[in-house]
Amino acid sequence: MAGIYIHIPFCKKACVYCDFHFSTSMKNKSELIDCINKEISEKKEYLGTKEINTIYFGGGTPSLLTKEELLSILSTIQSDYEVLSNAEITLEANPDDLNKQKLKEIKDCGVNRLSIGIQSFVARDLAFMNRSHTILQATNAIKYAKEVGFNNLTIDLIYGIPSLTEQEWIRNIKKALALDVNHISAYCLTSEERTAMHSDISKGKYELPSEEVTSKQFEILVQMLSDNGYEHYEISNFSKKGHHSKHNSSYWKQTHFLGVGPSAHSFNGKTRRWNVANNARYIKGARENNWIAEEEELDEKTRYNEYVMTSLRTSWGIDLGYIKDNFEPKFAIHFVKESKRFILDNSLVQAGNNYTLSQSGKLLADRISSELFWVD
Repeated sequence: MAGIYIHIPFCKKACVYCDFHFSTSMKNKSELIDCINKEISEKKEYLGTKEINTIYFGGGTPSLLTKEELLSILSTIQSDYEVLSNAEITLEANPDDLNKQKLKEIKDCGVNRLSIGIQSFVARDLAFMNRSHTILQATNAIKYAKEVGFNNLTIDLIYGIPSLTEQEWIRNIKKALALDVNHISAYCLTSEERTAMHSDISKGKYELPSEEVTSKQFEILVQMLSDNGYEHYEISNFSKKGHHSKHNSSYWKQTHFLGVGPSAHSFNGKTRRWNVANNARYIKGARENNWIAEEEELDEKTRYNEYVMTSLRTSWGIDLGYIKDNFEPKFAIHFVKESKRFILDNSLVQAGNNYTLSQSGKLLADRISSELFWVD
């Protein structure tokens, strides 16, 4: 089985922190959707299987798609692949796009999981991030989604915002809990190059909070969600029982996926491909049957490092048996040697062949991963 990711590169406005590929101009939207459908059909041999168990519309802002556009993409996938009857079909959405009629249309198209970009329930922070929705729109979006029959909902929250106080963060989490969604993704705000926020920080307009502040907010998040029945199954992801994101989990479990649309990435176990991050060039390539993309052959070192990086972030962790079965013996020897100090300082927990991060280790996930990497 495999997954398909569709990148919808359009937004109403630019959030200050976002470095994903998008355009605020919709003039080529219809043509680009046609090209996405063409790519879905022409790339069907990449995965080596036709069985699809996850479809994910990301962006950008997929909720800007019309019912007809969404149906056309899903119909193309249905025509060229075998979509399992229990496939998870997720669409990312902004709250200001979601009235009851829009939600009914999305559901009628076959979408069964909705990812709503809430980010914050503090109006000041929404303005800082240049979000296009209000708090009322955010709460109504969740309420309306439930009313039209969506029972698989996830929301995004962001911490580490410069003005966000500890008490405001606690209220954000309480608000999310009161809305009773079954999945929450929470990310620490970071400054990425080529974003408005990075420019403002470089000009000294403001600073991001210290690691001490963001670590405390992370600890509050973990404690409050754990106390309310959420499983912390990946560093940034929490779910009630039975509501892990199947699509994202497939990334962390090295499942193959096809990415279509500008900037979309694909992975088939042997290679990783990524499309050009430019709408006009993507369309031109599709017209000329000359898809503009880069491809990387994954050597053993790269595959090992990716396995360590992704698996360590999850609740199921790293399986030493998997390393032994899938890589040369030197990689298992290296992993056991380098992991010992993290076990001794209680950052890593070993149970047989299984290695997972401790609660304190989750604060150091990136550093621990880098120390476990194979470096030539």
